[in-house]
Amino acid sequence: MNRLAKENSPYLLQHKENPVNWYPWGSEALGKAKDENKPIFLSIGYSTCRWCHNMNRESFQDEEVAERLNEYYIPIKVDREERPDLDKVYITFAEALTGSAGWPLNLILTPDKKPFFAGTYFPKESKNGMIGLIELLTQIKEAWENSQYKIIGESNRILAEVDRIYNPHNEGEIDPDIWLNTKNELKNMFDKNHGGFSYRPKFPLPQYILFLLEYGYKTKDDNAMEMAQFTLEQMYKGGIFDHVGFGFYRYSVDEKWLVPHFEKMLYDNALLGIAYTMAYEKTKKPLYKEITEKIFEFVIRDLTSEEGGFYSALDAETEGEEGKFYLFTKDEIIELLGEEYGEFYCNYYGIREEGNFESKNIPNLIDKDLNNINDVDKAKLESIRDRVFHHRDKRTKPHRDEKILTSWNGLMIASLAYGGKVFGNETYINNAKRAADFIIMNSIDKDGNLLSTHINGESYNFGFLEDYAFFIFGLLRLYEVTEDEVYLGIGKKLNEDMLKLFWDNSGGLYYYSSISEKLILRPKDIYDGAIPSGNGIAFLNLARIYKITEDVELYNKYKTMVKAFGGGINKNPTAHMYSILALIE
Repeated sequence: MNRLAKENSPYLLQHKENPVNWYPWGSEALGKAKDENKPIFLSIGYSTCRWCHNMNRESFQDEEVAERLNEYYIPIKVDREERPDLDKVYITFAEALTGSAGWPLNLILTPDKKPFFAGTYFPKESKNGMIGLIELLTQIKEAWENSQYKIIGESNRILAEVDRIYNPHNEGEIDPDIWLNTKNELKNMFDKNHGGFSYRPKFPLPQYILFLLEYGYKTKDDNAMEMAQFTLEQMYKGGIFDHVGFGFYRYSVDEKWLVPHFEKMLYDNALLGIAYTMAYEKTKKPLYKEITEKIFEFVIRDLTSEEGGFYSALDAETEGEEGKFYLFTKDEIIELLGEEYGEFYCNYYGIREEGNFESKNIPNLIDKDLNNINDVDKAKLESIRDRVFHHRDKRTKPHRDEKILTSWNGLMIASLAYGGKVFGNETYINNAKRAADFIIMNSIDKDGNLLSTHINGESYNFGFLEDYAFFIFGLLRLYEVTEDEVYLGIGKKLNEDMLKLFWDNSGGLYYYSSISEKLILRPKDIYDGAIPSGNGIAFLNLARIYKITEDVELYNKYKTMVKAFGGGINKNPTAHMYSILALIE
């Protein structure tokens, strides 16, 4: 086994038996690169990443690849969920250099940690116009030997340009029409046929829904409410929702929400729980309550540790096959349920003889009118679903990443607390409290620093901006629901610490703190993606704490942040949705 065998991260442990002599990120590997003047091969991924598994099987388990990596490079593996700061820095470079990026993220760095090449998945051998890892490693090794000083100079130039482009200070006063402008931009992006705000792939992007619900409700804009509700209903009807075991997958590869990428992430289900709860709160449609309850049932059943913290994710594949755990043939369902009930179930969930995905079936409700089912049939379907669930549960289960991330736990705490309040459900509130108490007891060190990651009884890594911002967000929501001053007190203290550790005097908050490892860039997390930006949630927190405490100093920080990012918000509002929600608040 290589050095990764001593690590905690499930992702790193997946590579412990590779013939590649992997190092974890740290002084041993970085020092060796400098001492031997070798480039660093940095590979970043996470344990439930489908293409990370593919590259591991095809390339990193191969002796020929390992021979080149071990001889000519210092190979380093990083779990992006364990070290989101490294991922943030290097994926920013990859996006600037190639125009896109994803995982696995593979880069070649100088011994000074400065990148000069970036890419994602590489097969072992070149094929179909894609360079193979063997050829790539050989070419870069020769380039390093023959043109090292040129490579270093080019790397420095690109790094300076990345810092300039990706850490802008686009100041300005917020446009008075920002809410209307944002709504109109979403209207232009909206898919009238299938819901959502892109063609394909389709990500849930709950921030768009939250904005439309808030805006539509407060301004009585029916169009905004309709876009939000249509999207929520189409997502639920699609295969992106697990109609057997519940919970949402990460995204849909098609425009109809039918075929998901089968990973289930804690953060997606937390944020969608908030979106469906809000939809119920503002419309009182029972469907939204039902969907939220299903999301929470999945999280409490499948992603909750015995101690109360929430695990990170479930893998997309089992036994090397994506979606295998979740798919059915029609014959399998008929054999399980019998002809009458089997046909009834298959007809309702779109399960066909020929299949709808690689000759098998993803249960879905795409062709169904959710308002046109009687209570008898609904009860019958639920009873049948329970049988299908228990049948499926006997299969080999997907890998579960049992890291307990402070940031994502904060989002889930907020989601459950909010849902508990709206639905009058003490179980949800108690689960939120257990998770909050777990983080407070286990992931705040003796000096009061919030820690990022907990696994196998150990918490480590100083918290990043998203850890502070998201956990404070959860604590504030929990305080609003329980009126327990302890949660408010801890939230306020962590907010004070966050402002000290991450604040940039020109406005806004850096991604990693002043006590964390210093990297080649110190980026700011400004733009919302599948995961909210740390600055956006910090905006919301400052607005909420100010409402509670009327602390003028906090209000001044809030105004400074608004001005620091105002120009960027005006120019590209849909990239700053949580910041705009803070303005609504």
